[in-house]
Amino acid sequence: MFTATETSVIVLILLAAVGILGWGFYRSQPFGKLGILAWLQSVVLMAPWLLFFGLFAAGVYLNLVSILFLLVAAAGLYIFLGSQLRAAAKDAQLQKPTSAVENGNEIPKEAAPQSENTPNAPPELPQIPTIELLSIPDLDLKTIQGIFGIDTFFATETIPYQEGAIFKGNLRGEAQAVHTRLSAALNERLGDRYRLFLVANQDEKPVFIVLPSRNDPKSSTIPQKVLAIILLLATIATCFEAAGILMGFDFFNNLNRYNDALPIAAGFLAVLAAHEIGHWLLALRHNIRLSLPYFIPTWQIGSFGAITRFESLLPNRNVLFDIAFAGPAAGGIVSLSMLVIGLSLSHPGSFFQIPAQFFSGSILVGSLARVVLGSALQQPIVDVHPLTVIGWLGLVITAINLMPAGQLDGGRIVQAIYGRQIASRAGVATLIVLAIATLANPLALYWAIVIVFLQRDLERPCLNDITEPDDARAALGLLALFLMLVTLIPLSPGLAGRLGIGG
Repeated sequence: MFTATETSVIVLILLAAVGILGWGFYRSQPFGKLGILAWLQSVVLMAPWLLFFGLFAAGVYLNLVSILFLLVAAAGLYIFLGSQLRAAAKDAQLQKPTSAVENGNEIPKEAAPQSENTPNAPPELPQIPTIELLSIPDLDLKTIQGIFGIDTFFATETIPYQEGAIFKGNLRGEAQAVHTRLSAALNERLGDRYRLFLVANQDEKPVFIVLPSRNDPKSSTIPQKVLAIILLLATIATCFEAAGILMGFDFFNNLNRYNDALPIAAGFLAVLAAHEIGHWLLALRHNIRLSLPYFIPTWQIGSFGAITRFESLLPNRNVLFDIAFAGPAAGGIVSLSMLVIGLSLSHPGSFFQIPAQFFSGSILVGSLARVVLGSALQQPIVDVHPLTVIGWLGLVITAINLMPAGQLDGGRIVQAIYGRQIASRAGVATLIVLAIATLANPLALYWAIVIVFLQRDLERPCLNDITEPDDARAALGLLALFLMLVTLIPLSPGLAGRLGIGG
């Protein structure tokens, strides 16, 4: 039977899951069929994991074949719903009336204001007074004012901001379409000299900010590239040291045993490489430049991952999410595959002998170990294949980088989905949790210091920082954060005992 505390935890987890799904359904309703289909994709994506851990908490253990069947079925249903969603979106686009929208009332297309590109006289634009404190030259300012119109953004006020200006007013139309149209007009008239940002001000109303392109992110300097290479070499060394520690010797005092440490060190480096390749591939797809990764070496687990800067402005929050999510997704898949394969290959006489109680240090790892190893976990010492340890530590590295703080991958994911305000609060909450966790694990203090000094600031706003990612991306983000939690949170002693971990 469950204790009162464990029952309360299970109930809270179920309530949280139901609350998240209910909140997603509430958000999807205004979008009609499109919203419902996107919400169903979120449900399908999260359902296998919620079912698995729900049954697991209740003492029902699925075997590996059942888990794979659930994942394959969910993937197939997700793809089917995706095709239905694309078809519904296409139908909605075809049925969209060709009219302009003015103050919530539809105006026939022939009566709508004409754009400045039509051969007829351009519409009269609102007169925005030039402010003497503005850094933008008067001629450029008048040109910038000319891109706004009553059918895109009705500008009412100009405010100096840094080396540019903020334009307050009323947004007319869908944010992404308006931003794309005005950015094209700005580029056509003034070339590549200015950047147009669409953001929310303090009262959550859309405003446009124009800044000179000289404020764009800068490419890495030669000293920065040299530092990245030095940190890479240091990380290779610490991966060998971590491998030596796992094998029971000090690598730096036994350099002649590098062949012994090489397979495990290579496994650690493979996880790190997969993570960075994931970022790089999605950045390449979206034509975004990334800096070299600045690895953070540590002798305990080889590395805490890497810091990677954006060297391009991001067009929207979808791109921010895609690039941030791709790294943990690639590294996590490689690590999870290593863990499952390692557990499957484990047998009496395997290379590593691990105290069974270690498996209670992670809900995810302990659950998978119980499914694959079964009664072997009842022994005080469990023999495991080296891939088990490599995959386990790889999941820890991935989970650490998914913490929702600052410019960590998790912080970028939260910023992309929920915006800067919630991302800032999540970062503060993460640091508080790490401070508390320091009492049990000194590594938490080390990582908190890294965040405070290197990663605490949010990512700079996207060019279109208003349009939120779709529900499918939101579901993927929630899934990533969920897997981060079940990787880092240990099993309770009572539940570990009922699972037969350690006898």
